[in-house]
Order: sequence, then C-alpha cells, then structure tokens
Amino acid sequence: MRRVLGLMLALLPVAVFAQTAFDGTWKVEETKWQLDHSPILVEIKDGIFQCLTCTPAINIRADGTDQRVADDPAADTDAVTVVNANTVELVEKKDGEVTYHWISTLSDDGNTMERKVERSFSGSNSTYTVTLSRNAGAPAGAHALSGSWLPETIKTSDPLTRTFVSINGGLRYTGSDGEAYDASFNGKDYPVHGRGTKIATVSLKKIDAHTLEETYKRSDGKVVSVSRLSVSPDGKTLTQVSQDKLAGRINSVVANKLEYQEAEK
Repeated sequence: MRRVLGLMLALLPVAVFAQTAFDGTWKVEETKWQLDHSPILVEIKDGIFQCLTCTPAINIRADGTDQRVADDPAADTDAVTVVNANTVELVEKKDGEVTYHWISTLSDDGNTMERKVERSFSGSNSTYTVTLSRNAGAPAGAHALSGSWLPETIKTSDPLTRTFVSINGGLRYTGSDGEAYDASFNGKDYPVHGRGTKIATVSLKKIDAHTLEETYKRSDGKVVSVSRLSVSPDGKTLTQVSQDKLAGRINSVVANKLEYQEAEK
C-alpha cells in the first residue's frame, strides 16, 4: 500500500504540471524582428520638443530640465537636451528614478537615425538600439533630427531569451530583460514584475495546444498590448505578433528553442 501511495505521489506533479508546447527557453532572432513601419513624427523647433506619435504624445521645452508629464505610467517627468546638431537626449523618470534614457543620433547624410534606449525597472536594466530611416525632411528652422521616421531594425546589447515553465493551470514566465509573471489560463489578471508601472498585469488565454494570447494592462486597467504566441508544429520556433493598442502598431519576432539550436551545432 505504501509503495502504491508513493507511486501515486510521484506521478502527481507530472499530471498537474504537464508540459505545454511553450515550455523551455527561446532565443529571439533579431534578424527576424519585423517592426511596424508606421511613421514616427519628431520635431525640435523654437526650443520645443514634440513627439506627436509617442504614447502619450510629448510636448515639452528642450532645455534639459525635468518637466511634468501626464498619462504615462512609466514616467512622471521628461527632460530633453539638444546635445549638438546631430544628437538629442531624452530622460524619463518615475519618482525621481530614471526609467528610460534615449540618445538619438543622426547619420552624416541625415537619412538615418540611431536611437539607443536604456530601460531600468525594479533593479532590471536592458539596452537596445533602434535604427530608423528618414521618411520626410525636417521643417524649416527645425533641428536636423526633426521629421518623419520609419523604424527599420532593432538590436539588443545582450541576446533576448524567453523562458516558460508549466505551473498548475498556466505558465511561469521569465525574460532575460527582467520581466516575469506567474499566470493561469483563466483570463484573469496577474501581476507582471520587472516592467515598473508601464505594464502592471497580464492575462493568458490558451487558444489551442500551440497558440497562446497575452493581454498586458496598465495599473488603471487600460490595455497596453495583446500578443499572439504560436509554436511551430515541430516545436522549434516561437512566433510572437504583438499589437500595441496605445500606439496602433504591430510588431512581430521569431524565437528559436535553445535545445534545438544546441543540438544542431
């Protein structure tokens, strides 16, 4: 009887925490990152910095001072500094702590902008660089970085990985950028760690055995983004299509499962 009970207990975790197609660690392939090509509109003129397509829109003095901003859960102040004729710096803070640090630099021919972004939340830091191509020139009298820009590529300082582990009725997620959550497949909101207040909760919906939907929300309940994650039939690749509900943009990326990458080397 004791042996039978022991066998039942040994098998119980397997039954409760049966693996899903998402279990494992996935490495994001930067060359397969497809960015939404909707224009980004920036203007620095007469001492004022404007980003009309940012969420929320930014309209502040470009004098390097911290200025109050509204409706941005990740920041309560922004500061813009015109470093020189080709470089502009933006620093966002929440409760006095830097959350985002952008440095945008114009190429010599004026047709490419490189934006280096450092993100810091809850003791987690990550850095990435976005390259944008010019879509429209700067208005007369404006800083050379002004105009309409199209996102082209994104690169991270370190490889991005996503790790999923089955838990009772859901998944435990940890990202190399510090994001983490435990959530069940019941559509309820669960706390997200490592994203500050920009994203507060996530809810999961299992579409089928190979498809998952993540819905991210701010602390006020407003939906920030909805991501559809799909694992290929052979289990080797994970495709994520994300809809930014605030900016109206759709981005996608492909990640490869590490165990297959190692086996193929």
